[in-house]
Amino acid sequence: MSKAKTITLLEAYDQDLDRFRHRVGKDRSERSLRAMLQGRKYVAAFLEDWMHIHDIQLAQLMPQFINDFSVYLSTDRGLRGGTVWLACQLLKGVVTRAHVRGLLKWNPFAQFHIAKNIRPREYLTEEEIVQLMTHDFKKPALSFARDIFIFAAFTGLAFIDMKELKTTDIVFANGGKWIISRRHKTQIPFQVKLLTIPQEIIRRYHQEGEMIFPPMEYRTMAKRIHRIMDECGFHKHITLHCARHSFAVLALNNGVPIESVSRILGHTNITTTQIYAKITMQKLDNDLTAFEKSLHLINNI
Repeated sequence: MSKAKTITLLEAYDQDLDRFRHRVGKDRSERSLRAMLQGRKYVAAFLEDWMHIHDIQLAQLMPQFINDFSVYLSTDRGLRGGTVWLACQLLKGVVTRAHVRGLLKWNPFAQFHIAKNIRPREYLTEEEIVQLMTHDFKKPALSFARDIFIFAAFTGLAFIDMKELKTTDIVFANGGKWIISRRHKTQIPFQVKLLTIPQEIIRRYHQEGEMIFPPMEYRTMAKRIHRIMDECGFHKHITLHCARHSFAVLALNNGVPIESVSRILGHTNITTTQIYAKITMQKLDNDLTAFEKSLHLINNI
């Protein structure tokens, strides 16, 4: 256990980052790597600003450290609940893995838990999706961003899965065209039928070659999504990923079983899908109206 006396917290964080970098493009994403890098910056800033030290030995960590870290992020840095939760989970993961590797005799953060406390996930309603589809964007780049968002809203695909979508991923089965592939993020298989609107979008952009869509980068598309939402007058924090939220809510509200939605989204656990199960006024109205009709009691009053 001599290593436990020499390795520091930031050194352990850097070791994790080195391992993570080798997995990017395989089972980890650039976006997740950026989150880890930002998490390390928060830890380094906490050590400097709160504890007035440059680093700390792993063996010196006590349970209060991560509690103070979460308070620092919330108060001194003014971060939102979801960001605080992620930074603490990343820190806890680094220390847990150091413990597993034998660099710590015990895990000081094993009992630490913090509520995620994130904002409700935003999505577009059916009416807003129609408005977006019919809006006349003057710039082709914005029209393309709109079409990519709509494609995701009717298929449930994440941005990276659309970016990597190939002609070989589209097959003819059960009388229609289907996308049958694996999620880039989890490698979980998914199947989704291509409805009329996404088929039309494919016809609009696919030329020759293996890839369905022209090359696109996340940051550029994210900026364009922000612009098209502003142009349509949607006062919501809508991102590219919200198209996926919109698909899930639209499908669930129109009677698609949650098991089917989970399969389409490529979730590893149905509890993940339940995050998207928004109980809207329209959903309640439809369900209760159907319930009333099924009772056959209305004429007996």
